[in-house]
Amino acid sequence: MAETAMALGCPPVAMAELIAFRSETPVPLPVGMTDLGLRGAPNMEALSLAAPDLILSSSYYSFAEPQLTRIAPVFSRALYVAGSPPLPKVTALVTELAQVINQPGRGAATLAAVQAEWAGLQHRAARFSDRPLVLMNIGDARHVRVFGDDSLFGGVLNAIGLTNAWQGGTRFSFHAPVPVEHLAEFKEARFILVGAVPPQAARGLKHGALWNSLGPLRGGRVGQLPEMNAFGGLPSALHFVRHLLSVLEATG
Repeated sequence: MAETAMALGCPPVAMAELIAFRSETPVPLPVGMTDLGLRGAPNMEALSLAAPDLILSSSYYSFAEPQLTRIAPVFSRALYVAGSPPLPKVTALVTELAQVINQPGRGAATLAAVQAEWAGLQHRAARFSDRPLVLMNIGDARHVRVFGDDSLFGGVLNAIGLTNAWQGGTRFSFHAPVPVEHLAEFKEARFILVGAVPPQAARGLKHGALWNSLGPLRGGRVGQLPEMNAFGGLPSALHFVRHLLSVLEATG
């Protein structure tokens, strides 16, 4: 919600967990924004003092909606739901939110710019369509979290003409905890690590016989991305694919 508002040129006056937002998202925050504390327990007093005209929310905050509506009108959407691809929903959100804030022209202009860039990204991605990709985040030396088709990143792969090798179900609506040995079936894939690898896990993987025996490791088909917002909007989708293609072009 916050990413979409900022893409439309209407940044929020307050938001939860600003430090985490800055570390994971590509959208610069304006100076002076109020930090509302933890996402799971937003500071209602600080929100009230910020005097918003509209509160942008999601299904994660349904527990707090009665309190939020006493402060300002609430605009909420369920964007990340297990088994449901979020990319079409975060795309539609641009138009919906633009209408709510009475800026439909900004919504149309934002989507036109995204679609123009998307075409160029699809062209760049075409040379890498020969192999499927496994997108994963490393949890520990024995488990990875794999992004499926009901994740933002999995949806982006499909949108630019690439194939997500992981066709199994996912949990927690965006990734599946998977034992490392399950990756052995993806002999010809490319592995893309999303985010930093915990130091202890990195040490274990460096000396792990199973991990180092995997086809993509032996073939040098492994790339790594920085921290990304897996629950973001269109700005995060574009941020992800820009970095992904840069990594693929660098590794071949």
